[in-house]
Amino acid sequence: MKIAPSLLSCDFSAMGAEIKRMDEAGADWMHLDVMDGHFVPNITFGAPVIKWVRPYTDKPFDVHLMISDPLKYIDDFADAGADIITFHVECDSDIDKTIDKIKSRGILPGLVIKPGTPAEAVFPYLDKLALVLVMTVEPGFGGQSFMADMLPKVGAIKAECARRGLELLIEADGGIGEATIAQAAAAGVDVCVAGTAVFKAADAAKAIALLQRIS
Repeated sequence: MKIAPSLLSCDFSAMGAEIKRMDEAGADWMHLDVMDGHFVPNITFGAPVIKWVRPYTDKPFDVHLMISDPLKYIDDFADAGADIITFHVECDSDIDKTIDKIKSRGILPGLVIKPGTPAEAVFPYLDKLALVLVMTVEPGFGGQSFMADMLPKVGAIKAECARRGLELLIEADGGIGEATIAQAAAAGVDVCVAGTAVFKAADAAKAIALLQRIS
């Protein structure tokens, strides 16, 4: 399983150094949560910050757009250095046009579903996606408790992909750590976003290695 530390849990005053620290600790991806204060009740950072921290690692930047109108900003995040852009099926933008725009920039597209959204909401778009992100907390804030009852969505999406001969990655985000990652792995999750479990650990490398071993 790939481990993608969530920069939402890092020290924002030293984000570049925090990314370098996670890189050296063995992270597979860097997960960057972009929040607009409208789609979710929090504000984090945007494309300019991502552009400034991009040189601190060669690891893929997994940019999760928790914004109302992602289509409007795809070029900004592409120019900033995103390798993967995921956006919410619940957003206001046209889903197909947004996916097409992401792909036109040579970036991997993904769709995200909130806890209250059924897995079936992404089925019409699976053949155009590289991954689906299943939220295991309500989006907007870090440090929340893992919602294990979201995991059946992973199986449902995996089954539909298998039925159609598609190969997609399934990512899970929210409350994932030593006590919960085994459940995610058993459900078929391919990429786990981990925030406090790695950033607040005494030894990030040991924390990441432990999560990889458990999974």
